Amino acid sequence: MPSLILASQSPARTKLLAEAGIRHTVLVSDVDEDAVQARYGVTDPHDTALLLARAKAEAVAALPEAEGSLVLGCDSVFEFDGEAHGKPYTAEVARERMLRMSGNTGVLHTGHWLVDCRDTDPDDDGGGEQGSGATLGTVASATVSFLEMEPAEIDAYIATGEPLHCAGSFTIDGLGGAFIRKVDGDPHTVVGLSISTLRDLLASANVRITDLWPA
Repeated sequence: MPSLILASQSPARTKLLAEAGIRHTVLVSDVDEDAVQARYGVTDPHDTALLLARAKAEAVAALPEAEGSLVLGCDSVFEFDGEAHGKPYTAEVARERMLRMSGNTGVLHTGHWLVDCRDTDPDDDGGGEQGSGATLGTVASATVSFLEMEPAEIDAYIATGEPLHCAGSFTIDGLGGAFIRKVDGDPHTVVGLSISTLRDLLASANVRITDLWPA
């Protein structure tokens, strides 16, 4: 059976895969995101999400541990007022962003990149799996509409630490869900990994998503 490696340290992504019944392991890349963006000069939020997802997937695919597996890299970027918002990291940045986001709408872009590291020419005796040689990706986007947030609510949310390490300074599957009015698009995209998008990418590598379900 094919094996999937998630090239991401995001607990939300691995939890999402587990809850969807998708067998996988986690192998984190050491990609310097700022260096990658500086090298390619990409500023568009949509393209940035795809660029970083590809960088993570290809970095892990180059490791010996990835041989014979499928590697999935993901990265999320929140687009608000034409600006790209990654993780805020500090309370000050998170507060400034959330005050602007209150009662408004933005778009969460999640880039997905899949690399098939299986042998494209397996032994004639049938050993190993036939790989496709695929290396491809796409971006799934969803529009997020926020409720009006009181400054005290924003401060209380930031004090939990949750928004500091999330693209756009919010989550949908945690405490931040209390401030989201609606999502137009695949809600899994907002979590950070679209299962339906993964299904399409796997199909391009001649793998059914059901092949990754527990036997």
